[in-house]
Amino acid sequence: MGLVQGLSEFLPISSTAHIMIAARLLALETPGLALEIWLHMASVLAVMLYFRKDLWKVIGDFTRFLLHRRPEDRVGFWFGVYILIATAITGGLGVLLSDSLGENLRSPLVIGIALWVTAAFLIFIERGVTYGQRTEEKMTWRDAVLVGLGQTVAVLPGISRSGATLVTALWCGLERETAVRYSFLLAIPVILGSSVLGIRDADMEWIRSMSYTGLLLSFVVCFFASWVSIVWLIGFLRSGRLYWFAIYCFLLGGLSLFFL
Repeated sequence: MGLVQGLSEFLPISSTAHIMIAARLLALETPGLALEIWLHMASVLAVMLYFRKDLWKVIGDFTRFLLHRRPEDRVGFWFGVYILIATAITGGLGVLLSDSLGENLRSPLVIGIALWVTAAFLIFIERGVTYGQRTEEKMTWRDAVLVGLGQTVAVLPGISRSGATLVTALWCGLERETAVRYSFLLAIPVILGSSVLGIRDADMEWIRSMSYTGLLLSFVVCFFASWVSIVWLIGFLRSGRLYWFAIYCFLLGGLSLFFL
């Protein structure tokens, strides 16, 4: 499960769908929310360490601009603001949607359809939209609002969070590199926030029933798998096409719909 979570968290293929499908294919008890939170911590640690320079730059620029209003810190300050705007939208609407949807949507039928929706949007952004050239210097609050709304859709199991943010950012006209960087940095507060909120509903007895060796091994495997997927995705997006992920999501959705 640590391997599945790590490899799928930051790729536009929905880690939640992979966890649920893997559990069924391996005839395992569906992993509890407590395990998902535990593995998410490994994934977010990987992205924080990989983007540590970008993360510290945004935090530093944000703080310095608030204190000293230095012009050279303005871009980093607003980039931090845009991360906060998208996070607030996703957090607020995500809590409302999660409470209303509940756990009933974690079925193979819903996951399969959601994976097909993810595939359709990946094809749309690859075939129907011309990539923009706007960098973080040209970002606006509108981009942050739209990305936050797009990310909120990922509350539905099978809709990829990274896919939703990438598609929305590219549709807004951001260049690939900026869209990828924004998506990864945005993952940090969103994953941390959703994990903290999820603790109240998690069955901690499930975690306590596992061995410390098993928990540690799952965390380490998930961390390194997440790191590998981050490195691979960034390299792939420089020249690769998103429709390869669309094909994969379409096939996986078919597996979920017709065989599970």
